[in-house]
Amino acid sequence: MFPETALSDSNPTETASAPITIYSTAICPYCVMAKNFLKSKGLGWTEVRIDTDPAAREAMVAKTRRTSVPQIFIGQTHVGGYDDLMALHRAGKLEPLLAGEGV
Repeated sequence: MFPETALSDSNPTETASAPITIYSTAICPYCVMAKNFLKSKGLGWTEVRIDTDPAAREAMVAKTRRTSVPQIFIGQTHVGGYDDLMALHRAGKLEPLLAGEGV
């Protein structure tokens, strides 16, 4: 499923039924914004740092066909980057996806 190189998990105050995985790098401002948004919603995530793990970078590109970060997954659904996450939220489709209902 996801690489064993997952590094961090926030302390969620709510439990999402679908796990959130964020492929990121240390110096990515959009990664920080995505994590801050999820944190503000009380959600936890698993972070996969592709800048420190070339195999994780290759796995991300193979799954998403994208090289930019962040790349966000909710369950098995590829959400995309920060802008995609926010568009999903504004459209009212984030909560159902978190609940496992799909987009």
